Amino acid sequence: QVPLVESGGGLVQPGGSLTLSCAASGFTFSFYTMMWYRQAPGKERELVASIRSTDGRTNYADSIEGRFTMTRDNAKNAIYLQMNSLKPEDTAVYYCKALHRISGYVYWGQGTQVTVSS
Repeated sequence: QVPLVESGGGLVQPGGSLTLSCAASGFTFSFYTMMWYRQAPGKERELVASIRSTDGRTNYADSIEGRFTMTRDNAKNAIYLQMNSLKPEDTAVYYCKALHRISGYVYWGQGTQVTVSS
C-alpha cells in the first residue's frame, strides 16, 4: 500500500551500469508527472530526470551528460532509470517522485541507495 517503491540500487564499479525501477500503486498513474531525484551526503536533493504525463516528454539534468535514460510504462504503473557510464559522483540515494499535473499533489518514495566505487 506504499504509493511509490524504488528498487534496483546497489554497488557498482565506475563505468558500470544500473537500472532503477519505481512501482506506483493506489493512484491514477497516468495523471502524474514522474521524476527521479537524488541526494548525496551533505548535498541538496537534486532533480535528475522527469517524464511528463501528457506526452511522455523527458528532461534531464545537465550533469547527467546523456548517460541516463528515463522511461515510463503506464500499463505497469512503473518508471525506470537506466544509468550508464556511472561515476563516483553519481553515488546518492535515488528517489522516485509523482506530481499530479493539475492539483500539484506529490508522492515521494523512500529511496534506493546507489554506490559507485572500486
